[in-house]
Amino acid sequence: MLQALLRAPSQERALTFIACRNEGYASEIARFYGAPITPIRKQLERLEADGVVVSRMIGNVRVYAFNPAYPFLPELRALIEKSLAFYPEQDKAALMMNRRRPRKAGKPT
Repeated sequence: MLQALLRAPSQERALTFIACRNEGYASEIARFYGAPITPIRKQLERLEADGVVVSRMIGNVRVYAFNPAYPFLPELRALIEKSLAFYPEQDKAALMMNRRRPRKAGKPT
């Protein structure tokens, strides 16, 4: 939806994922969309270099979130939210579901 404004589809995917879940890491985003990890990682690195997102290390995983000091953050969030209106309902629901706790041992998936 936002490909005309952004550099690549992987950039739109990364921004949309982070907007919906507040943070994410490259392999998590790639796995969610069934996409290769390399383009997602490159876009996240570019977004960080441009000041749109910031990252922090949690263990050996680099987690990205929006940079609260980015001057156009409210406008970017509004644009992403507007684009979500055109996503199918099941895709929106999957994006909004943020399960991060580990499952109990032996529990069926």
